[in-house]
Amino acid sequence: MCGRYRRTTSEEELARRYHIPIPRQRDLPISWNIAPSQDVLAVRYNNETKQRSLAALRWGLIPYWAKDPKIAYKTINSRVETVDTAPSYRQAFKKRRCLIPVDTFYEWKKVVGGKIPYAIGMKDDAPFVFAGLWEGWKDPATAEWLHTCTIITGEPNELVAQIHTRMPVILPEEDHARWLGETEGGDLKALLKPFPANQMRIWTISSRVNSPENNDPDIVTPIHISDSLLSLSRLLVVGQILMCVHGLN
Repeated sequence: MCGRYRRTTSEEELARRYHIPIPRQRDLPISWNIAPSQDVLAVRYNNETKQRSLAALRWGLIPYWAKDPKIAYKTINSRVETVDTAPSYRQAFKKRRCLIPVDTFYEWKKVVGGKIPYAIGMKDDAPFVFAGLWEGWKDPATAEWLHTCTIITGEPNELVAQIHTRMPVILPEEDHARWLGETEGGDLKALLKPFPANQMRIWTISSRVNSPENNDPDIVTPIHISDSLLSLSRLLVVGQILMCVHGLN
């Protein structure tokens, strides 16, 4: 899954990089620790104006048919396997696809006694984009429109597979136009594949990332997992095995 990421490249730089008219003013501040239910920056394509634009979308997709926004807690991620058939996503997959700019995303590896947080990004530290979907939902109570999004996840590449069973889908630049609908789509699901591991890097970071309230550059500072921590994990495993053996006796 993908439940946290960093976007610290400015909107102006992203506009240049992804061929978007430069915004007149900055809409969203950068963030080192973006979490679900927050507004995130996304790239969309307008078929009428034939232009891309940057938009602020709430993370957690609310289908147009939803009666209330509570479903958004369950829709921060959509799965490659069902993104074109699941009721919450199939219409957005056909008509409302987007790119979500990212500098680093975070994942946690389960170990005995807890979890270890990792940061994952490109070897050259360049920004990249997740494959996303967006949707418009009209609040029946206020008649106001809320625009939301989801991040698509799929099988991990060899690098991310070391810590997790899934990863967000990262689209290379040559696939951006097809995904946004600027050119003929063809088999869009064929684009949703693991990004090449040899272009990426991974490193351990502080558990401060666990709280979205911690939002500063130190979040991505590499830390060393001490040998003592690894030894403790081994001791805990041995202890659990001994408890099971004694229990059987």
